[in-house]
Amino acid sequence: MIEPIFFDTDCISSFLWVDRTDILLNLYPKRIILPEQVLDELSNPSVSHLSSKVNRLLSQNQVRKAEILLGTEEFQLYHMLTKNPQSGQKHIGRGEASAIVLAKVRKGILVSNNLKDIQYYIQLFHLKNLTTPMILHAALLRKLIDESEGNAIWSQMISKRRRLPAETFTDYLESLQ
Repeated sequence: MIEPIFFDTDCISSFLWVDRTDILLNLYPKRIILPEQVLDELSNPSVSHLSSKVNRLLSQNQVRKAEILLGTEEFQLYHMLTKNPQSGQKHIGRGEASAIVLAKVRKGILVSNNLKDIQYYIQLFHLKNLTTPMILHAALLRKLIDESEGNAIWSQMISKRRRLPAETFTDYLESLQ
């Protein structure tokens, strides 16, 4: 079974900001799903260019949209994560919560960079998780990019205030060894 891949706002925007959604489309063709809440967050007028890029991907059927319907298991979990978290846990954002819930209920993969806020739920729900650095590493292994290009993409992402776990892509790769 090919698992659907549910992106939160931070991760998809990392690739949108640097115009490299081609990496995602090559690695995960017909598997990328954006929750409605993520699309709402991307529709912020201050980043309307991101919304335009996503809308083009949607209209070309390169990514799909997912909704969380009232009265479903997905909705109950979403409400718990955003309004009434388990004891000791803080509320998480709508985009992250929707991606977590959809990945859990629809047996998919969660793509999120904000591990500090969501690690508890990744473990609780036994979710598979990808991050921007992991995706760039996969692109390198599949020869979609080389290390130099990875460093350039990494640098562009950092310049757009994307938080990454190392100063350079090369540093990240070295941390994997």
